[in-house]
Order: sequence, then structure tokens, then C-alpha cells
Amino acid sequence: MITLDAIKRTDLGRGASRRLRRAEQIPAIIVAKGQDTLSITLDEKKLILACLKDEFYQGCTINLDGESIAVKPVAMQRHPVSDRVIHVDFQRV
Repeated sequence: MITLDAIKRTDLGRGASRRLRRAEQIPAIIVAKGQDTLSITLDEKKLILACLKDEFYQGCTINLDGESIAVKPVAMQRHPVSDRVIHVDFQRV
């Protein structure tokens, strides 16, 4: 199973997301029914390596502040020209 390390995001919005992308970080969210949405940051290079494997789309684990969260990617936004990943939406499994 694929495991990704994440950092909780406190600064939200377009400007904050652009700063993260310049620092080779990818903004993402984790949604779950009946729970608050978690805003997180992932390392871009590790996410790209994970995206190359088929098992990533079946489900993966995100380590957030010592807690392991089982998730499945449901949406991945890419830049229209460079095809670079710019945002990922995960759903708890």
C-alpha cells in the first residue's frame, strides 16, 4: 500500500496555494461524510511517484500528525498546459 506524508494547512486561499506550488508542495483536501474537511499539503515529487502506480487509485494511506488515514483519490486537478498536478481531493475510506 502506498503511504504519503502530509502536513496540515493553516493558510488557505489562492495566494497560499500558489506559494505552496512554487515550493514544490501540492495542496490537497480530505473529505468524509459527517466530518470536517481537512486541508493538507503533500510533497510534489512523492505524489508524482505515487500517481505512476495503479494501486494509488485503489487507495492509499496518508500520515498526518502521527495519524494514519486511509483514503482514495477522487479528483486530481492538473495545469492545462504543463499537465502538472495542482490539487488533489481525497475521500476517507
